[in-house]
Amino acid sequence: MIIWIASYPKSGNTWLRALLSTYYFSDDASFDDKLLKLIDQFPTSKYFKSFKFDKNIPGDTCKYWIHAQEKVNQNRKLKFFKTHNVFGKVNNYDFTNNINSLGCLYVVRDPRNVITSLKNHYQLDDNEAFLWMKNKNNFIYNVQEFEELGYSDFQFISSWSMNYKSWMVQKKIPIKLIKYEDLLNQTYAVFVDIIKFINEITNNTEKINLDKVRKTLVSTSFENLKKKELQDGFSEAVPFKNDKVKKVSFFNLGPKNDWKKILDNELKSKIEEIFEKEMKELLYI
Repeated sequence: MIIWIASYPKSGNTWLRALLSTYYFSDDASFDDKLLKLIDQFPTSKYFKSFKFDKNIPGDTCKYWIHAQEKVNQNRKLKFFKTHNVFGKVNNYDFTNNINSLGCLYVVRDPRNVITSLKNHYQLDDNEAFLWMKNKNNFIYNVQEFEELGYSDFQFISSWSMNYKSWMVQKKIPIKLIKYEDLLNQTYAVFVDIIKFINEITNNTEKINLDKVRKTLVSTSFENLKKKELQDGFSEAVPFKNDKVKKVSFFNLGPKNDWKKILDNELKSKIEEIFEKEMKELLYI
């Protein structure tokens, strides 16, 4: 069965994967980039190799989402999967269901800070990033990455608000909402609560290893993750558009990504206006 780590892009998904993979898959609670691969992304090309589809048609793999998850679940083991996909139907095909999925950890982040990370990661200007975030028909799909790198496939992400709402309104699987800001400011308490949620939906009665939790938090601090990226690179960093050798820094600003200090006032107002309802619901405004 699958536990999803879902989010809109650049909302803290990778950091949560680092925390979980280090706690669950490292003997000594030491983070290693390789551990992230144990929490794979779905959908990715390798899960559709046995299906016939047209890679030149974005979304042609949607019809195999459930079938691919059924194959993944054949060994009946617990798996974590990262996704940026919305919960629901695309081209009349469900993304997942309660037969294949056990629950979800959904990470949400203040869109005024999300946009700064998006600009860096996707190399966009203010207007491009804003249009990207409000586009209800937005999707991620890169045929070249699909063929050469094997880690990308069509993901229908919609807008920042629709992505969040799609997971929160569904009633098929239990979901735990995690605000990135809470994870940042109360990391120990929030992470322990996350483990409790996982234990609950998996019927795991094993006690939480609090010493390992503490060591995990040190190993996966933003400072340590950024230091490791500078020293050894990072597998999920993307190349610059005009320089395929150099890569965009993945762990860029971290806690210093503060919209109050770095976001243009006009852009801030536009974000607050279009996402007002959800931002009030989340107490961002």
